[in-house]
Amino acid sequence: MSIDRSAAPIAFIAFGLVVLMSSGCGKEPDAAAPASSGGGAPPSQTDHGRTDDSGGHHGHGGAVIELGEAALGSFVLRATRDKGDIVPGKDAPIDVIVAPTGPGSTAKVVAVRFWIGTEDAKGSVKALAEIEDPSEPTRWHTHAEIPNPLPAGGALWVQIEDEQGVTSAVSFDLRM
Repeated sequence: MSIDRSAAPIAFIAFGLVVLMSSGCGKEPDAAAPASSGGGAPPSQTDHGRTDDSGGHHGHGGAVIELGEAALGSFVLRATRDKGDIVPGKDAPIDVIVAPTGPGSTAKVVAVRFWIGTEDAKGSVKALAEIEDPSEPTRWHTHAEIPNPLPAGGALWVQIEDEQGVTSAVSFDLRM
């Protein structure tokens, strides 16, 4: 019996495509989520099953907690996290809107990083956020790892890097 070795590369490529297509932020839509009472359009794929009427904030199938707004350099940031307990050793889905200050501003962000913990990030993992939905180019999303143990005074830290390579960071209370 001979083995057709030309099939191996095709199988490997097919497997890789399946893995890529099944990846995402890892949260499946909640099939039991109640229908929206707002009468608007159904949630999009990037809503992760979200069906509440929270003014366009995105979560993963439930309510979000507003963490606040802060000015940072040439930008204004507004942070939210999905409602739920902050559990050391788990992660927290975080969204941050990063918008230039003032109309006509040409400031651009090239990277946004989140971490939960202290300003020096000791014991924390910095997560590189991404724009999850191209139709919302100012909304950056990632799942920030919660350190175990969570340090006293731990907060959500958001670091932005502008097109000149300048980095700045600001913190938000986790509202636990």
